[in-house]
Amino acid sequence: MPELPEVETTARGIAPFLLGQRFVSIRVNQPSLRWPIPPDFSQRLVNELCLSVTRRAKYLMIETQTTKILSHLGMSGSFRLVDANTPLKIHDHVQIQVGDLELRYHDPRRFGCLLWADSERARKLIDNLGPEPLSDEFCGEWLYKLAKRRTIGVKSFIMTNSVVVGVGNIYASESLFLAGIHPARPANRISHARYNDLAAQVKKVLTCAIEAGGTTLRDFVNGQGEPGYFQQALSVYGRVGDPCKRCRRAIGSRMIAGRNSFFCPRCQT
Repeated sequence: MPELPEVETTARGIAPFLLGQRFVSIRVNQPSLRWPIPPDFSQRLVNELCLSVTRRAKYLMIETQTTKILSHLGMSGSFRLVDANTPLKIHDHVQIQVGDLELRYHDPRRFGCLLWADSERARKLIDNLGPEPLSDEFCGEWLYKLAKRRTIGVKSFIMTNSVVVGVGNIYASESLFLAGIHPARPANRISHARYNDLAAQVKKVLTCAIEAGGTTLRDFVNGQGEPGYFQQALSVYGRVGDPCKRCRRAIGSRMIAGRNSFFCPRCQT
C-alpha cells in the first residue's frame, strides 16, 4: 500500500505540470472504486484552474478555483502523467487532460478513492488526524505524553492516525529498528529519551524514503511512471530470515495487531 513517502513523491512529481493549468477534459472510465467517484466529477472539474497539489497524511489533495479533490491511492493506485495520445492501460480509470498531457489514475485493485474534499465521507477521513511526522509538532515529548496510558505495542501506537499520520507498516518497522525498540513493547513502557530517538528516526526514515522516490514492492510508480528505490535500503521490512545489517542475527517476524512486523530479536528490545 502506498504510504506517506509515495504520496508525497506523487504530489511533488505532478504539481509542476498541473499548477496554473486548466483541466481541458475529464473522462471517468470506471467510477467504481472503494467508494463511487462522484457523478458530477467531470462536470465540476472541466475548465477549472489548478491552484495547488498537496498532501495531508496519506491523502493527495488537488485544489482548483471552486473545489478540492481528495484522493487515497488504496492498495495499488497511482497517478502518472503521459502524453494525451498514449494508449490507455487496462486499469486507467480516470483521465484528466492538461494541455498536451493527461493525468491518469491507475488502480488495478480499485481500493483507492477520488472524492470531493468537502463531502461528508472525506471529512470523516481527515477529521481528527494527528500531526504530520515531519512537522515540529511531532516529537518525543508528544509521543511520551500520549503513550502514558497506552498499553498497546509501540508499533501499533505510532501507526495510529490520531497519534501521528502517515507512518505505515514499512516505515514503522524501519524506524523502530533504527531506534532499537521492539515493535511489541508496550507504548507506556518506553522512556522519554527513547521516544526522542524514535521520533527522530521516523523523520529520518521518511525523509530518506521521499528522497528515494518511495518504496515500490509491487505497484507503486511516481507521476512519471517510475518506481521508487527505498526498498533497496530496507533494514528489516520483508527480510525475515536474512541477517541483520548490524549484528548478523536472522531477522524475525510476528503478527502484531493483524500486521506482519519485522525486527531484529537482538538489536530491538
